[in-house]
Amino acid sequence: MTQRVKLAVVGAGLIGKRHIQHVLAEPSAQLSAVVDPTLAGETIAKEAGVRWFPNFAEMIAADRPDGIIVATPNPVHVQNGLEAVEAGIPALIEKPIADDIVSGEKLIAAAEAKGVPLLTGHHRRHNPVMQKGKEIIESGKLGRVLVVNAMFWLFKPDDYFDISWRRERGAGPVFLNLIHDVDNLRYLFGDVAAIQARESNAVRGNAVEETAVILIEFKNGVLGTATVSDAVVAPWSWEMTTGENPAYPKTQQSCYLIGGTHGSLAVPSLEVWRNPGKRSWWEPFDQTRIEVDDEDPLVLQIRQFCKVIRGDEPPLVSGREGLKTLRVVDAVKRSAATGERIELN
Repeated sequence: MTQRVKLAVVGAGLIGKRHIQHVLAEPSAQLSAVVDPTLAGETIAKEAGVRWFPNFAEMIAADRPDGIIVATPNPVHVQNGLEAVEAGIPALIEKPIADDIVSGEKLIAAAEAKGVPLLTGHHRRHNPVMQKGKEIIESGKLGRVLVVNAMFWLFKPDDYFDISWRRERGAGPVFLNLIHDVDNLRYLFGDVAAIQARESNAVRGNAVEETAVILIEFKNGVLGTATVSDAVVAPWSWEMTTGENPAYPKTQQSCYLIGGTHGSLAVPSLEVWRNPGKRSWWEPFDQTRIEVDDEDPLVLQIRQFCKVIRGDEPPLVSGREGLKTLRVVDAVKRSAATGERIELN
């Protein structure tokens, strides 16, 4: 049997705790340490039966892991990533990989110069639904894909905003939620050529947006729209349609609609709609639902991280991929602020 990969989790907040539990349950991995400066972090390490360290430097001095999972607050992702790169340790960094493009470029350049694998925690690419959706698109079953419509519509209750940073710039649904959908769309359709966006805060009046509408031009010619709002009561979001996170109620709806010259696809239901004979608006439809295994993508992400550390396969979502997704979200914010169409190089 292959020796288990030693993983340390840096940051023991909400997502950090989920990573800790998944590493503990993963046969190919071994949790070696929890790194977190708080008393809560020390308690979590004790409950997990592993060593606790207040910072990365003390951990490295005492026990070197094979890889680290960075689940700290966004502003320190780059600092933690650079610490891992300097030590030559592969790192899986929660999204966004950086707070801004310049620091993200610095981190990616450092990792590539030293040959240290960096992965970005856009875990939804690991979801079997996304894998099968990409397979259907690339099979040609839909013909030439022309258009995609993505929705993130839900209602965050008033007490969600009792925490002050959630009302400030950078904390709205574009950065916190749409970034996942952008990464999903990039995985399905490739790189983005240009963005145009509009935002509104008409309901709550906070410094941050609550609604945004985005036009997306992909380099392969696909045109897309993405609408995001955390101020509407609705069932059309990844959270509400996939059952991926048990914290949210699951609806029998879809949040992405993908249209091609020979058929259309709904995600995550994986319903394929085609004309069985002649393609025409007067013809009946053949509707097929594709079945996939229900697996937790966070578990699959950790499993793949172990394979990357062993050198068995490349990252599904590299640090550079994470930076490309961040560039698109940055373009959304710039376009909404200026009203201009933003081209991405």
